[in-house]
Parts: sequence; C-alpha cells; structure tokens
Amino acid sequence: MFTLPDFPWDRLAPYKERAAGHAGGIVDLSVGTPVDPTPEPIRAALVEASNAPGYPATYGTPRLRESVAGWLRRRVGVTGADPDAVLPVIGTKELVAWLPTLLGAGPGDTVVFPELAYPTYDVGVRLARAEPLCSDGLLALGPVRPKIVWVNSPSNPTGKVLPAEHLRKVVAWARERGSIVISDECYLEFGWDPDNPPISVLHPDVCGGSHEGLLAINSLSKRSNMAGYRAGFVTGDPALVKRLLEVRKHAGMIVPAPVQAAMAAAFDDDAHVDEQRERYRRRRAALRAAFEGHGFRVDHSEASLYLWATRDEPCWDTVAHLASLGVLVGPGEFYGPAGARHVRIAFTATDERVAAAVERL
Repeated sequence: MFTLPDFPWDRLAPYKERAAGHAGGIVDLSVGTPVDPTPEPIRAALVEASNAPGYPATYGTPRLRESVAGWLRRRVGVTGADPDAVLPVIGTKELVAWLPTLLGAGPGDTVVFPELAYPTYDVGVRLARAEPLCSDGLLALGPVRPKIVWVNSPSNPTGKVLPAEHLRKVVAWARERGSIVISDECYLEFGWDPDNPPISVLHPDVCGGSHEGLLAINSLSKRSNMAGYRAGFVTGDPALVKRLLEVRKHAGMIVPAPVQAAMAAAFDDDAHVDEQRERYRRRRAALRAAFEGHGFRVDHSEASLYLWATRDEPCWDTVAHLASLGVLVGPGEFYGPAGARHVRIAFTATDERVAAAVERL
C-alpha cells in the first residue's frame, strides 16, 4: 500500500480566512490560476466544434498536432518538431501525475526530480510505487541509474532558468544511463531576462537534433488563459510518444473534441500570448518593487509567473504577516524543505488586485 501526502493547499485555509477578513478584501497571490479572459478566437473555436456526438481520437486531430508542431518550430526553435510525435493530454497536471506509471516505472525504479519542485512530481512517483530522489546535482547521484529524470525550466516555484549548457549535460548524463528525461516547460514563453531566455530540451542546441529518450510537456493554461479547458500536450521521442498513446487509448485518456479544436486555434495564434505577456510584465514589475520595498529579497524569478521571495524567516511567519495585510501567498515549504524560508508570489491577479497589494505593502 502506498500513501499520498496531505493536499498541501488545505494547510493554507486558515491564512486565507484571515486575509479574507481584510477591509479591502483578499488579494490572492498564492495559486497561479489565470484571471484574464480566454481569447475570443479560442472560445469561438470551442463553440464551433461543440456539436461533437462521436468519440474523439486519443491521438488528437491532424490539425491539432500540426498546430502544435508549427508552434514548436515558430516560437520554441524545435526545428525537428514532428506532428506525429505530438500527443494531446487532459491538462499537464494529470500527465505529470501519471507519466511514471505510463512509462513503466515501478518498485525498484528511481525517479529524480528537483529539490524545489511542483509537488505532483513526488505524487506521480508514489502512484507508480517507485522511489523518489530529490537532487539538483546529477553527478552527486553516483551509480544510480534512474528510470526517469524530471527537469523543470522555467522552474515552478523559483522561476529559475536552466541554460542550454546545463540541459545538454543532463541529456548526455541520462542517455549514458538509459534514463528518460522529461522536461516540464509550461512557462517557456514567460521569460523576463533577455540574457537568459528559457530553452526547450528539444531545441537542437540542447539535444543535438535527436529527441531520443526525451519528452517535453507544455500547457495552454498559462499561455492562453485556458486552465479551465484542461489542455496540454507531450512530445519528443516518437517511440515514447507511441507507447504513451497505446496506454492512453486503453485507459480512455482522451481530450474532448471541442477542446482539441480550441487548442489548435490557440497554438495557431501568437498575438494573444504577446498581449498576455505584457499584462504579466506590468504586474510583475509592480509587485516586485512593492515587495522589495517592504523588505523582501527576490531570488531567481527570471521567468515563470512567480516571484520567489524571502524575509529570511520561516515561510509560515511570512505567510501570516502578509495574511494580516490581506495578501495570501504560497509557503515555499510546499515545494520541498529547501523552500522553508521563501514564499511564492503569483502575479496572476487582476490589475485591480495587484494595485491593492502594492498599496498595502
């Protein structure tokens, strides 16, 4: 029998209640959930495809897979993007949780993920009954030959970006050991440091033009304000994608047909992403200045939709202090013991709520 940890966000409930008691209402910067409208062309595509009496294809429509491949070539620099190696998924949290199982990990297998990491990586290892190993230094692992190595750049929660040189070393190390590298790239289009832009593990500068042993996952939740659609994809090594497709067909893991149509519309259009980036850029700048003026230090945070901040005190003390101001943030401890003195601040609130936070700070 395996056990799952308590759902971490439940522990935040008393602080949320305290923040909600503020005279000006709560400013919730804890969960990175989009608040801006889903772009109209995406919604129109969903409506147009809403007459869907038949079962959709697990593999996705050819149009969707070509749209994703086109986006990978155009925006991500994956020159070898192949529509046949694209598989739509029911949101990437589902995929993160089940990938170790779907790829055959089990008792006796080791799965490596970062020391500061999205909690669902650990949950996925537990569901597979494999052995989790938190490490940022692969060379320190010695003789370990992991089944899977997770990388996450830009990072949730820290916003750290791994440069191409580092990712090349990870890929080479894993290939020498027969390990699968899975790169979680959900924040790839939200880099803020022009001197250190995010790069995909499938970019030729990282993988040498071969996707063997590599998988990359991406989501439309943040990029296109489609969190409610549960829309993402996995791509990379065609053999691995084919294996995932076969299992998902048997298990009925299918993205609904109207959502597939909306996904294709989203990946065909870059303008709405540029508009959303500008919204987030303004909110990020305002919040960073306010928190730094309030005595915080911001670490990393060169990409993603978060500020990784500290007052050099236990994270729950920081959460309590901000809750007294009506501002709710995520305790860094949720992402691993190494985050015990940081908080994660999402800038996915509305302009009005961001302005309220700035004023209180």
